[in-house]
Amino acid sequence: MIRVVIADDQAMVRTGFSMIIDSQPDMEVVGEAADGVAAVDLARRLRPDVVLLDIRMPRMDGLEALRLLAGKDVADPIKVVVVTTFDLDEYVHTALSTGACGFLLKDSGPALLVEAVRAAVSGDAMISPSITVRLLKHLSPPARAHDDAGLSPRELDVVKLIARGLTNAEIAEHLFIAVGTVKTHLGSVHMKLGARNRVEIAAWAWEHRLVD
Repeated sequence: MIRVVIADDQAMVRTGFSMIIDSQPDMEVVGEAADGVAAVDLARRLRPDVVLLDIRMPRMDGLEALRLLAGKDVADPIKVVVVTTFDLDEYVHTALSTGACGFLLKDSGPALLVEAVRAAVSGDAMISPSITVRLLKHLSPPARAHDDAGLSPRELDVVKLIARGLTNAEIAEHLFIAVGTVKTHLGSVHMKLGARNRVEIAAWAWEHRLVD
């Protein structure tokens, strides 16, 4: 079972997220916290697989809690996905550079929340589609000439859709293939590009003018 801790100062949000996570056959919510201090204490004590962490919380904000749980100085970091209503560039950049395994907006929907948890567990990173494009425009250096890096046509199709912020399920539906096939293509793409997660894959696509 994938064990999840939810940290958010709004009880309704915690309840909603709990219902989504607990509805999955391989996931369970093992704890909830209403502020940053409690979130850090709970995560350190329970050692969950993933912590869903809001940014604006009492006593300690989510970014500071993230630093304590997954920052560069943490000997045994815990996987954290930031889930917030605020998509300010400053928050996104700080969260990802501090060690977050994902950055979602609260209105992203149940499917993306579940996929973000799975991505974090597998060492990947998920960012809400609504901010992916804007973020990559800031992060990407000037565009390079097209280079397919040895990717097959179908792998390039998958890369282009990742760059647009689609989830694995959405990519499968778009390309009329199974989700398992998408994951197989992704594994190959990771190896060929030397990318650690889908954020780096998307950045590569933008750098090489595969999307506009």
